[in-house]
Amino acid sequence: MAGSQEESFHLKVLDVIEETDDARTVVLDPGEHTELFRYRAGQFITVAIPSERTGLVARCYSLSSSPHLEGPLAITVKRTLDGYASQWICSELKPGDSLQVLVPSGIFTPADLDQDLLLFAGGSGVTPIISIVRNALAEGSGRIVVFYANRDERSVIFAREWAELAAENPERLLVIHWLESVQGLPTQEQLKAFASAYTTYDAFVCGPAPFMKATTNALKELGFPRERRHQEKFVSLGGNPFGEIRETAPPDPASDPSTSGAAPAHLEYELDGESGTYDDWEASTTLLSFLESKGVKAPYSCREGECSACAFRLLKGDVKMLKNDVLDDEDIADGIRLGCQSLPTTDSVKITYS
Repeated sequence: MAGSQEESFHLKVLDVIEETDDARTVVLDPGEHTELFRYRAGQFITVAIPSERTGLVARCYSLSSSPHLEGPLAITVKRTLDGYASQWICSELKPGDSLQVLVPSGIFTPADLDQDLLLFAGGSGVTPIISIVRNALAEGSGRIVVFYANRDERSVIFAREWAELAAENPERLLVIHWLESVQGLPTQEQLKAFASAYTTYDAFVCGPAPFMKATTNALKELGFPRERRHQEKFVSLGGNPFGEIRETAPPDPASDPSTSGAAPAHLEYELDGESGTYDDWEASTTLLSFLESKGVKAPYSCREGECSACAFRLLKGDVKMLKNDVLDDEDIADGIRLGCQSLPTTDSVKITYS
C-alpha cells in the first residue's frame, strides 16, 4: 500500500563548527518553519544526504541544541571511517548550503525535567545527552549526573562547554569523563558501581552498541525499572522517506486468516496530552495510516520499521507488527510497538504515545 510522502523542508546552513578533529556541529535556520521545528530535548531530525548511486540516503541525527533557546537548530555529527553520510557532512557541507530535513521525531526525552537524571554517553552519543542537560538546567530543578566515555581527551565533544556547565551549576550538575586511553573500556561492573549511587534517578543511555549493552545490563542488575531506563537506537534507514514512500504491504485480507473477515477494531489513543477514540480501525491498515486518515498527526520518520520515531505503548488489547528492526525483546515485553507496522488483532486497543 502506498503511503503519502512526509513533507520535508530545506533549511539553510548557518555554520559548521569544528568540535573535534572528527566531529562537526551543523547549525540550521528553521526560518519561516519555526513552529514546525519545535522539538523536545533528546529528539532527532532525519537528513537527506546526496548520493551519486541512489540520489540521496537518509540518516537520523540527534539535535544537540536546546529547545528552550529560540532560534537555530543544531546537529552534531562524528565522522566514521565507513560512514558515507558523516564523511560528507564533515568534509563537504559549508555555511550557505541547505539541508533537506524532516521535522523532529523521537521518544528519547525526559517526561519530567524536575526529575533527577543519570545520563550515559559514549562518543557521539553525547549529542542528545547535552541537549537534555542544557534544557534540564534551564527549565528543571533536579540533579543531573553525566558519565561520558571517549577514546581520549581529544575525542571529547563539547569539552569546554561541559567544564563551563559544571562550574556554573555545581549544586546540580556532575560530569564524569571516562577516557579509554587512561582507564580502558568501561566494564559492566564498573558502570554498575558508578550507577549504584543514583538508583532513584531516571537513566538515559546513548552511544556505541557495546557501551549501551553494558550500561543497560548494569542498570538492570541494579533494579532500575523499565520506565526509568531509556536508550536511543539508530539503524541506517534502508528506505527513502524523502521520495516515494512505500509502507510494507499489509497482509491480504483474502489470504491471511488473521485479518480475513475481521471486524474493525475500537481504538483509544493518547497523544501530546490529547485523546480520542475511533471504532473503524480495519485489520489490514497500520496504526499510522489509520490515524493519518483521521487527521491525527502521529509521529513517524522512516515508515519501514527501522527507527523508533513512531513508537507507542500498548495499554490494552494487542497488535502485530509486520516488521521490526529496532525494538528488542524487552521493549516488546514492555508493550512498546511501532505505529507504522502495527495491525490490530483484538477488537479493542488502547495506546499512548507518551
